[in-house]
Amino acid sequence: MIKDQLSGFNSTKGEILTGKLEDGLVQVYTGDGKGKTTAALGLAVRAAGRDLDIFIGQFMKSGNYGEHIALRRLQDHIRIEQFGDGDFQLKGEPSEKQVKKAKEGLRKIREEMKSRDHDMIIADEMCVAHHFDLLSLESIIELLSDKPEEVELIFTGRKAPDEVIERADLVTEMKEIKHPYQKGIEAREGIER
Repeated sequence: MIKDQLSGFNSTKGEILTGKLEDGLVQVYTGDGKGKTTAALGLAVRAAGRDLDIFIGQFMKSGNYGEHIALRRLQDHIRIEQFGDGDFQLKGEPSEKQVKKAKEGLRKIREEMKSRDHDMIIADEMCVAHHFDLLSLESIIELLSDKPEEVELIFTGRKAPDEVIERADLVTEMKEIKHPYQKGIEAREGIER
């Protein structure tokens, strides 16, 4: 039974469990705790294992994080692009460059979603991009409204807007209870970055 499950064979229905989605949902991973991006990337890896195609757009991030190195090994199924400039961002003080990068990211996510070339679209840190005034709520709601039925759309980031939460099918709030940063431990390669 375990061997059948690991190979993607559903012995109760006699079918291979790979292919395209029929009913894509909207998922949101938000909150002040660690693990929002990690949860979304875990879904991407699971989906790639089932032969689904994934596009990941990361807002407010730039650089070569550990997940980029690992996801290169799955590049037949997962494509990842970043829409950040690496500069520190303060709420209410977005630079023109940061706003331009975020809007470019939103345009790219919309384009990839409408192409129907991907079964899953992850808009990593989109909620934070909105919170920092890089993206309007209206543009995010419009993206939700334009989602094709067969595409799974995932948003991550702190401060998910109530209007996004209301429209989502699944919402998980990560809550920080304890974090090594509180003891002065910096982000570690391979763990937090």
